[in-house]
Amino acid sequence: MSLPHAILTALLEKPSSGLELTRRFDKSIGYFWSATHQQIYRELGKLEAEGYIRTLPAEQPARGQKKSYEVLPAGRAELARWTGASQDPKPLRDVMLLRLRAAAVVGTAGIEADLRRHLELHRRQLAEYRQIEKRDFPPGKDTPQGRLHHLVLQAGIDLETFWTQWLTRAVDELAVLPEGDTA
Repeated sequence: MSLPHAILTALLEKPSSGLELTRRFDKSIGYFWSATHQQIYRELGKLEAEGYIRTLPAEQPARGQKKSYEVLPAGRAELARWTGASQDPKPLRDVMLLRLRAAAVVGTAGIEADLRRHLELHRRQLAEYRQIEKRDFPPGKDTPQGRLHHLVLQAGIDLETFWTQWLTRAVDELAVLPEGDTA
C-alpha cells in the first residue's frame, strides 16, 4: 500500500495534477518508488473516493482542463498513521544474485558481460545521485525537511556504492575462474 502514501506525500509537498505528479515522481520519489502514469491516475481516483484528497476547484471552468489535487485532513492523518506504523524490512529479491547462483551449476557463459553492464548502470546512477547531492544539498542548507530529504538521497548513494563495489568484486572473481562450465 505504499504508492498511495507516496502520492499523499508528493501532494502534501505541493498540490499537483496527475501529469505533474508523474513528472515529479520521475525526478524524486521515482528513484526509490516508481509508478507509471496509469498507476498514479488510478490511485488518485481511489484516494479521492476514500476522502483522502480532493480536486481543487478550477479558476475558470474549461472542457478538458487538467485536475489538480490537494490532500484533505483525513489524507494527512492516514499518512501520519502509516509513517508511524511498524513495518518489517522486505527480503532482498535480485535477479542478478539468482543468476549467479544458477551460473554455479550451469556455467558462466554470458554473465560477465551483463555484470559489466550492471556495473556501468550503477556507476551512472551513483554519479547522478552525487550531482543531485552537490546541487540540492550544499553546505549550510540545513532545514529539518532538507535533512530528511538528504538522508533519503544518502541511502541511494550508499546502495549504489554497495552495488558498484560488489559488482566490481564479482567481475574480478569471474575473471579468475576457469573457462567453461563451473558445474
